[in-house]
Amino acid sequence: MGDVLNHAALKQAMQGQDVVYANLTGEDLDIQANSVIAAMKACDVKRLIFVLSLGIYDEVPGKFGEWNNAVIGEPLKPFRRAADAIEASGLEYTILRPAWLTDEDIIDYELTSRNEPFKGTIVSRKSVAALITDIIDKPEKSHW
Repeated sequence: MGDVLNHAALKQAMQGQDVVYANLTGEDLDIQANSVIAAMKACDVKRLIFVLSLGIYDEVPGKFGEWNNAVIGEPLKPFRRAADAIEASGLEYTILRPAWLTDEDIIDYELTSRNEPFKGTIVSRKSVAALITDIIDKPEKSHW
């Protein structure tokens, strides 16, 4: 367990790595993201996988999107600021925006880009883990 705002500890953890995976939360998520970005740049780590949330781009359509925004819209503001920082960082990044998470023992997910309407309402944690593993193991795939 560490402190993402401890720049020295982050730099030490990132030495010699080729990818950083971050799954953070909090009202200061944008500050946390900037701390990760700064440490990555200091250590010349180029690839970032950052888990945020559905709805950060107001991309969830229909009644589900309305409900989602009513339930978590305000708490998503630091998630959006984190996404903006990551996108402006110059790093090779993948921002994951999982739907509501389940504990189902299945791997089944769809990918959408930032400018596409979000698909689905739930995804298993196992699916998210499988996708993260694929992104780490297969960086050459063009659709990440």
